[in-house]
Amino acid sequence: MAEPLPYSEKVMDHFTNPRNVGEIINASGIGTVGNPVCGDVMKMYLKIENEIIVDVKFKTFGCGAAVATSSMVTEMVKGKSITEALTITNSAVAEALGGLPPVKMHCSVLAEEALRSALKDYYTKQGKPVPFEEKGHAHEE
Repeated sequence: MAEPLPYSEKVMDHFTNPRNVGEIINASGIGTVGNPVCGDVMKMYLKIENEIIVDVKFKTFGCGAAVATSSMVTEMVKGKSITEALTITNSAVAEALGGLPPVKMHCSVLAEEALRSALKDYYTKQGKPVPFEEKGHAHEE
């Protein structure tokens, strides 16, 4: 039998007590991303007012690390400006969780991409050009 992965206390906390789970009706932006290799799927909902993320919710189908990274990224962006939110990287999400095992780093990439996908949807709905490039690397293993 395989050894259990060494997850930090923060990862376990965000997995067992995820923050901001759910949906936002009439969300300003909705992003869905998935990794076909591992089967994780994240859906993120943003409520944006005056360029500030006033609320954020997520639904994730996946492993514990996928749930934990989704939960952490929502905590990191709530109350932040879009500009601040765009500076959040997958490394920052993993670091905020006290680190992830290398085989689970793709979960933090998905969390960053779900956020960017929801922001892209927001800009599209506003009829504005998207002011950032999508990274699109969660599908690689």
